[in-house]
Amino acid sequence: MDKKILLFNKWDLSEVKVEDVGLKRYINLDPVIVPRTHGRYSTLSLNKRKMNIVERFMNKLMVPGHRGKKHKLTSGRCCGNYATIYKATKKAFDIIYEKTKKNPVQVLVKAIENSAVLEEIAAYRLGGIIARRAVITSPQRRVDVALRHLTQGIYKENFKSKKKFEESIAEEIIAAYNNDKKSFAISERMRIEKEAEGAR
Repeated sequence: MDKKILLFNKWDLSEVKVEDVGLKRYINLDPVIVPRTHGRYSTLSLNKRKMNIVERFMNKLMVPGHRGKKHKLTSGRCCGNYATIYKATKKAFDIIYEKTKKNPVQVLVKAIENSAVLEEIAAYRLGGIIARRAVITSPQRRVDVALRHLTQGIYKENFKSKKKFEESIAEEIIAAYNNDKKSFAISERMRIEKEAEGAR
């Protein structure tokens, strides 16, 4: 009898479903035990969708900065701390299961779907002025931006806080899963879409 490949030797990815049809091709749920490919898919940006979604989330956690153009939050402190991120994510998934009684990967996927923006603002020069226009976001960018906002929300909550890192990860994912406005990712999605609506 063949054993199933379980993420962290606990979570079955075969039972996880992606409800958003547009994101189905870009959320990879191939079975892995340790979500780590050592940059195998980093040569081309289009290869990102071949990488397991949990690994992509962990890679975003490795770089907490890149918020706006000023880089207010540094990314230097997390350089190379894969083991720390790995352990924190593993513990966070246990906390998510305790609180929701659902597969934490399914909760993460739903949180990404809820956080993914549908429209954004594109600025372009029109004569002597800069015009703004609403544009539909591509599926791959929707996943990228959702992961980035989830990560920024986690670090914003955890920065100068007494909460453990894994607790902040679990809270942000659960809030995004529940479409709660307290989630940074959800509030950012609503703000961007509202701006885009005004620029139509």
